[in-house]
Amino acid sequence: MSFIIKTPFIMRTYPLFLLLSLLALACGPVSDTSEQEAEAEAVEQEENAMRYTLTPFTESQAYPEAKMTGMAFEDGVFDFDFENYELKIQTPDADAKMCANSGKGQHIHLIVDDQPYAAKYEPSFDYEIEDGEHHILAFLSRSYHESIKNGQAYLAKKVMVQENTITESEDITGPMLFYSRPKGTYVGEKETRRVMLDYFLVNITPDMGYTVKADINGEEHLLDTWQPYYIEGLPMGENTITLTLLNAEGAPADVPLNPVSRTFTLKADPAEQ
Repeated sequence: MSFIIKTPFIMRTYPLFLLLSLLALACGPVSDTSEQEAEAEAVEQEENAMRYTLTPFTESQAYPEAKMTGMAFEDGVFDFDFENYELKIQTPDADAKMCANSGKGQHIHLIVDDQPYAAKYEPSFDYEIEDGEHHILAFLSRSYHESIKNGQAYLAKKVMVQENTITESEDITGPMLFYSRPKGTYVGEKETRRVMLDYFLVNITPDMGYTVKADINGEEHLLDTWQPYYIEGLPMGENTITLTLLNAEGAPADVPLNPVSRTFTLKADPAEQ
C-alpha cells in the first residue's frame, strides 16, 4: 500500500513570502496596509505550522510465518502458544532503527482494554486482571517494540474474568484500534530524537475506509496506512498522544475503547550534556 504523508513540511525559518516582502520594502515604498497584511499572514502561517513530523518507519525484519496459536489465563497465570518466533533475542535490524530498543530482546505485547501494554519475555507469566468483561490483545513484538502485522501473529479476545481466570472467551469480530507505542520514559539522543508510533488494528482492511487520527500534544495528524511512524520534534518532558479510529465519514468510529490516550516522558541523558 502506498502512503501519502498528510503532514505539511515544517518551516522553522521565516517563510519565503515574508522574505520577498522585506525585499520589496528595500526596493520601494509599500503602503501601511500591505505591511500589515504581510505581517498578519506571517503570524497566521507561524501559528499553523506543524511542530512534529511523521514519516513511515523504515522497512523491518519480516516474520511472515510467525503465528500466535493459543492463549489461556487461569489462577492469575497467562500461557501463550506461538510458532516460528523466538523470544529474548535481538531483532537483527535493531541497531539500524535508531530508536528505543529492549535489551531483553523480542517479546510479547499484552494489552488489556485501553491500558499500557506489558512486555513479556516468557510465554508463561503471572498477571492480575479485575473481574468483569475485558478486551485483550496479544501480539508478537520485535525487540524495538514494533508489532508483527502479518495477520496471524496476534490474538484478540473479548473475555469474562472471575478470580483471575477467564471464564468466557470469544474472538473480537468488530473493528478495533489498540495503542501500543510510545509509552514510558525515553532517555538520551538515540531514544528521544525519533520516537516510534505504533498501534494495532483488528478486523480492519484498507477498503473499509477507516483512518487513524493521531493527536500529538494537541496537533492533529491523519494516518491512512497502517504502519509504524517516526515522530520527530517532540519536546523534552511529558508528551501526550491520543489515537482515534475514524470511520469512512471522518467521525470517531463507534467501537469499544475509542479513542485512547497515553502520556510518556522524554529526558536528556546527563552523560550527553
